[in-house]
Amino acid sequence: MSPSHRSPVRRRIIAGAAAVAASLALASCAPAPDSGDDGTADEACVRMVTNSGGLEDRSFNQSSWEGLQASEDEYPVSAEAIVSTGETDLAPNVQQAVDSGCELIVTVGWELAEPTLDQAAKNPDVAFAIVDETVEADNVKPVVFDTAQAAYLAGYLAAGVSKTGVVATFGGGNQPPVTLFMDGFVDGVAKYNEVHGTQVRALGWDKAAQDGAFTGDFEDVNKGKTLTESFIDQGADVILPVAGQVGEGAAAAALERGGVSIIWVDSDGFESLAANYRPVILTSVLKNTQDAMVEIVGAVLDDAFTNEPFVGTLENGGVEIAPYHDLAALVTPALDGEIEGLRQAIIAGEIVIESPSAPR
Repeated sequence: MSPSHRSPVRRRIIAGAAAVAASLALASCAPAPDSGDDGTADEACVRMVTNSGGLEDRSFNQSSWEGLQASEDEYPVSAEAIVSTGETDLAPNVQQAVDSGCELIVTVGWELAEPTLDQAAKNPDVAFAIVDETVEADNVKPVVFDTAQAAYLAGYLAAGVSKTGVVATFGGGNQPPVTLFMDGFVDGVAKYNEVHGTQVRALGWDKAAQDGAFTGDFEDVNKGKTLTESFIDQGADVILPVAGQVGEGAAAAALERGGVSIIWVDSDGFESLAANYRPVILTSVLKNTQDAMVEIVGAVLDDAFTNEPFVGTLENGGVEIAPYHDLAALVTPALDGEIEGLRQAIIAGEIVIESPSAPR
């Protein structure tokens, strides 16, 4: 859509499930009155329901919301977010989103799978998209990412820059969207050892057993710091936390101890974390949720929405690793060239990263 046809944006956030009737009235998605003289088209609308991590989770809630905000610049649509603060908010918040009358409901995270399926069954004419989880329904589009592909590159990178020969990873919970990163990471370390004849150890995850180190939540920063300190005590100098906000604790530990770097996930941690953490961010395993959101909004408005999953890969740009930013000096041209060669081999199908958590 050309800029001359873009409508004014309306970006609001509704906190929790217990919004009063007045708030629901303000959030109504009835088409805006036709303005006539200024050429503004009627707006459609979309509601996004976060999981308990909230909008500023430095992860897929935040990136999904950024994508919906970007869609407002491309299409005549208004986006609003309903923020969940706990498990009891989830189902009521999806109900609230449906009650708004919007054309598209976006839910974020595996915790919202059941409420999404429940409301999709009750509202077959409403389009739903769920981020980071696969569910099956005629009117629900899964938005998932083969993060093992990019995490493989990150694992190879971690092994290549490690000075101690020990790297580590941990998760917030033993869930497929988390362990998919961990599978790719340890496989990348193993590939580096195969190519270079080294014995870099990866702590925190046993791929064969599908078990490892977890904090048990995605919000307690202190748990992430404590676990990271234990890895550092075991010699780890590159650490991949797959734990949302908990990962900030890992960055804090790395900053305090010195000589340790962090690989962030979902968004570019160099940009999304506080600036004081930039000296320890080696790279990030990225999910390009933003472009997926814009694409789905466009499909809904064009009456082209389907339940076919959006699967982000290295080939379609849905996953990637971020620039090395301030730690680029750690990455030799030879190592960077090897990583690029691996990227192309994965895209060509010459290397396939296997994981029981891979999106199907």
